[in-house]
Amino acid sequence: MKKLLTETDNLIEPMVSGVLAAYSGMLVRAGTTGRALVRSTKTKGKVGIVIGGGSGHEPAFLGYVGRGLADGVALGNIFASPSPGPIVDAARAVDTGQGILLIYGNYAGDCMNFEMAQEALESEGIPVKSVVVNDDIASSTQRDQRRGIAGEILTYKVAGSMAERGGNLDELATITQEAVDNTYSIGAAWSPCTLPQTGLKSFEIGENDMEIGLGVHGEPGAYRRPMASAGELAEIMVERLLSETTLSGPIAVLVNGLGSTSLMELYTFYGELHKRLATEGAHEVKTMIGNYITSQEMAGCSVTIMHLNDLRAELLLAPCQGLGWSQ
Repeated sequence: MKKLLTETDNLIEPMVSGVLAAYSGMLVRAGTTGRALVRSTKTKGKVGIVIGGGSGHEPAFLGYVGRGLADGVALGNIFASPSPGPIVDAARAVDTGQGILLIYGNYAGDCMNFEMAQEALESEGIPVKSVVVNDDIASSTQRDQRRGIAGEILTYKVAGSMAERGGNLDELATITQEAVDNTYSIGAAWSPCTLPQTGLKSFEIGENDMEIGLGVHGEPGAYRRPMASAGELAEIMVERLLSETTLSGPIAVLVNGLGSTSLMELYTFYGELHKRLATEGAHEVKTMIGNYITSQEMAGCSVTIMHLNDLRAELLLAPCQGLGWSQ
């Protein structure tokens, strides 16, 4: 796979420099690590929200910093957790005295480093709470062992909108955890990405095959099968979601591309998904289709369902402005 990324030992800095050149009115650096970005304007008296994860998933995670979203982000290397330093840098920069909410995916490195950052911040007298996102239903039969994938994006929005309303740290942590508990995702992929630092494929798969439940870093899924049509894949994913939860009532639906899946494919797939969800009595309050958390140029997609009550619906529909999500 041909890439413009030739400086394989220095991948993140050029990307960050490009982002800051394009969005200087939205994002600025924080601290000394070079891996922490925060909102260019600080809102006094508001709980600070810090997110983060590995690079290579753009627009995640830096795309979800802005009004109505997170306040700061810590960036790791390609598909790797940020170290505690950038997390602390971001949290210090967005702290207004109301405490910090950390939101991150359920991966060993992220859990370890965000927990270390939380301990460091608490030692400085900054109140901190954490919410770990674990929406990937294919990754484990045990909820607390599941990975966080595209459901993280909806979770950021719920937390960010609640923070803009003036919610306190305890309220934010509770509402965000409830959002996680009501979010379910399932993905599929049919070609790998090429890791820019090595030039190697993230996984191997047959030319005419697809994998159901594959992770965003190429982690093994639930099973492989022949390549499906959009309608067949929608049926597979809905049936898998139904094994975990009902799909009736008000929901948010996010169809996420993994990097090289065309919008034509995503729209076609969503059309089939929408018809299938309607048979289950789903009422789609919020629908999103596009590349929200990618895996370089991996071909595939995921479906995320969040069950909505009145508050979560209001929070998801509230205005926001980030380079990855504006409404």
